[in-house]
Amino acid sequence: MLNKIILMGRLTRDPELRRTQSGTAVTSFSLAVDRDFKSQGGEKETDFIDIVAWRNTAEFVSKYFTKGRMAVVEGRLQIRDWTDKEGGKRRSAEVVADNVYFGDSKRDNADSSYGSAPAYSAPASRGASAAAPSDGHSDFAEISEEDGELPF
Repeated sequence: MLNKIILMGRLTRDPELRRTQSGTAVTSFSLAVDRDFKSQGGEKETDFIDIVAWRNTAEFVSKYFTKGRMAVVEGRLQIRDWTDKEGGKRRSAEVVADNVYFGDSKRDNADSSYGSAPAYSAPASRGASAAAPSDGHSDFAEISEEDGELPF
């Protein structure tokens, strides 16, 4: 059987980090995920999906994600039955996150008010001279973009 979900959306609120009685970290948050199609009225609809992350993933999310931040969540769907205060039977669907990834970049984050969560980027380029051998010769030849044939 297969129960795998991948979602990309923006956090609707800051994650809430809690601990179980045994000290296990658990974080809950929700994602606003736009649908791929528009309604009959021409408007895009949005689903608000509850997410729960455990242990290291929970600590990672609570440390680096804030309201409005784009996140990619990989996990599984879980249905929970529970009883409300009036004794009525209720059912909730939530995604249990196995992995959570940044869905935006640091540059995108700096231009908006998503918070100050870090993003990871490649090291700065050292320039062409650092990449070329010191004798000025290279085993690589530059290929003209105008040549339509592949070199292999």
